[in-house]
Amino acid sequence: MQKQLLAKNPREDGEILTLEQHLTDTKNVGVAIFKGRILLNWRRFFRLKDANSFLLHLKIAALFHDIGKANAEFDAAAQKKLKQQTLRHEWLSALILHLPSVRTWLASSKLGLDVEVITAAVLSHHLKASYKDWGEPRTSIKQVQLFLRHTEVINILQQIAGIAELEGLPDEFPEEWSEEDSLWKQAYSDANNTGIDFGCDISDNLERRSLLLAVKAGLIAADCVASAMFRENKPLEKWVDETLHAPAITSEELETKILQPRYAQIAKKSGEKFKLKQFQKKAQEQGDRLLLISGCGSGKTIFGYKWHQAALSRNEVGHVIFLYPTRGTATQGFKDYVSWAPETDASLVTGTASYELQEMLKNPSDSCDSKDFTTDERLFALGFWGKRFFSATVDQFLCFLTHGYSGICLLPVLADSVVVIDEVHSFSRDMFDNLISFLRNFDIPVLCMTATLSQTRQEELKNAGLEVFPTAANQELREIEEHPRYDVEFVDFETAYEYTKSAYRDNKSRVLWVVNTVDRCRLIAGRREDGTGLEFDLNIDVLTYHSRFKLKDRQERHQETIAAFAYEIGEPKPALALTTQVSEMSLDLDADVLITELAPISSLVQRFGRSNRHLSRGNKFRSKILVYEPPNIKPYSENEIVAAKKFVEYIQGENISQAQLALALENYCPGERYADGSCYFLEGGYWATTYTFRDTDDYSVDAILSSDLEAVAKLIEQKKPYNGYVLTIPQRLAHWQWEGRPEKLPRYLAIADANLYCPRRGFGEWKKS
Repeated sequence: MQKQLLAKNPREDGEILTLEQHLTDTKNVGVAIFKGRILLNWRRFFRLKDANSFLLHLKIAALFHDIGKANAEFDAAAQKKLKQQTLRHEWLSALILHLPSVRTWLASSKLGLDVEVITAAVLSHHLKASYKDWGEPRTSIKQVQLFLRHTEVINILQQIAGIAELEGLPDEFPEEWSEEDSLWKQAYSDANNTGIDFGCDISDNLERRSLLLAVKAGLIAADCVASAMFRENKPLEKWVDETLHAPAITSEELETKILQPRYAQIAKKSGEKFKLKQFQKKAQEQGDRLLLISGCGSGKTIFGYKWHQAALSRNEVGHVIFLYPTRGTATQGFKDYVSWAPETDASLVTGTASYELQEMLKNPSDSCDSKDFTTDERLFALGFWGKRFFSATVDQFLCFLTHGYSGICLLPVLADSVVVIDEVHSFSRDMFDNLISFLRNFDIPVLCMTATLSQTRQEELKNAGLEVFPTAANQELREIEEHPRYDVEFVDFETAYEYTKSAYRDNKSRVLWVVNTVDRCRLIAGRREDGTGLEFDLNIDVLTYHSRFKLKDRQERHQETIAAFAYEIGEPKPALALTTQVSEMSLDLDADVLITELAPISSLVQRFGRSNRHLSRGNKFRSKILVYEPPNIKPYSENEIVAAKKFVEYIQGENISQAQLALALENYCPGERYADGSCYFLEGGYWATTYTFRDTDDYSVDAILSSDLEAVAKLIEQKKPYNGYVLTIPQRLAHWQWEGRPEKLPRYLAIADANLYCPRRGFGEWKKS
């Protein structure tokens, strides 16, 4: 018999964590997390009927979740003597819970345990249990020695007995797992049959489903904290209290820390005293579930923060969250608003946040000066628990809906929040389906915002419980949206090209050209040294902004583009930029001339909104918008492009307003199917595997330039982030074998030929100058 059962690999200082200690720690962390305000908001979020029942099931699941580690293979793996275990430890834990003696013992509880809820939470706590292949041996080994009679296991069972008011302990445990043993075969069969029946039951029994989801998520969060605190040698309960249980945010705190500094910045930039618009003031009169539809540049973000203030006055929460569709928009939202808060309170949460924040430290703005917003990266998602104000990409928080591990670890923060979700028009169909599931099934104050939205999606959001603002009676917004802004014309490419040259050279205009693919963006921009494109024809530096840059270069291109098209009083300096869809959302660009390829109608409306955005050139000025057909429809569907052509043919003319665009969008936007309200998190039942929240592009991959391999290798050895070197490239140009590829470079990262990369134009098939 083993002297001690290991729960983890020994720490770097040689300290070990026993199985009994880890299971006890996980239970204690669960209790430490779910108390006071956090428990109340967790109960509200999951619509739990009984908080005490939740805590009971969480504690039992925590004590059972890793009991399958009491086996010889796990002990060898923890000592780095074995790489592949025959069965994952949580699979064994679930099989143990399906042994007849254990099942009978738990069923005898005087407190009425829901054993299926406990088993489901245990089996799925690593999100690696699918109905098809869980429990199947992963090696040729036929037997695994078990240590279920060890003193540590007995002590854990005695804890469970005390909590659940159980008599005695289960009968004798088997000494080994064997693939051929009828006892284990029956346990596996019973688990699958029970899991199927359980899944059917929770589809109708919503109270039971709520308990399941709350326990599942609670166990993952508690296990994550218990593991991290051992790894980082931090005190469990103290850390939880200092991070998660800080005082609730007040509307006054939001006003002082974020809004007043932002107002002062706007006033400094405009030279006029800042005044809230009337519709922004009305944000504080709105309810906890709202949809704001307001034109581009009308002031939606400030409306969102004023709504936050109203929601804070009605709800006791510890976090304010603003979610954006892209990393670029989340980063800009952080700079403009969240970063005014103290560094201990503010956080940027994106896939590349660590790099973005480090760059801000090198080039601080007024809001970021002398602040270090970085979190303890060794704590991963837990490092954000102590933050109060968030600017984040939507997938970082809502990926829990597709069993994203980091999103589930952030659920204690999300449930204790008021949330704004911006640019919901831009969500893919799958992302919008998940949004509808979120709104229908989880109770949390939410404001969704967009400039335009199809009638189908408006109906879906209303059916999910959101009230629409403004009503037709809002005079101020109606005047803003009915003001003539654009002269729109449908032309051919050659006309658009010649007009661009004239507008820049002769009229000194700021010209924004938006295309649908990176390749055309690079081609039209061209390069002087190659004798190609607008840069050669005009003999100027043409800006380009798209998705196929290294993060560092993309950040620089982003800032250049923002600066060139920023809101200005008086006559702006001429500028010319070629961009793709990345310019459509939340970027405060204000062009005099917009050239665009045909695209889906909602995308066109967003692109139009990047011109004459603030009426800064006077009420009589009209931006010129030229629309032309692209040489091919990719990446869009024929249905979308045909509808867009009809839309442009209808609205083209002079003195076009945002209100006219919105009406035409309703009339010409293709219909969509409706969401059914489901998601993987809701439907998982006994099982759970992770899926991507965003639609994946099968034609693109992430890569490292061949010229950066040495630098990346050093960062890997130093255990430092290297995402500043990552870029997205076409899969057909990806190399998976390359001399000098770092041994520890993740397998999903390809190598990109540095000869195809230009810091000003990005990655593509032309020779580097």
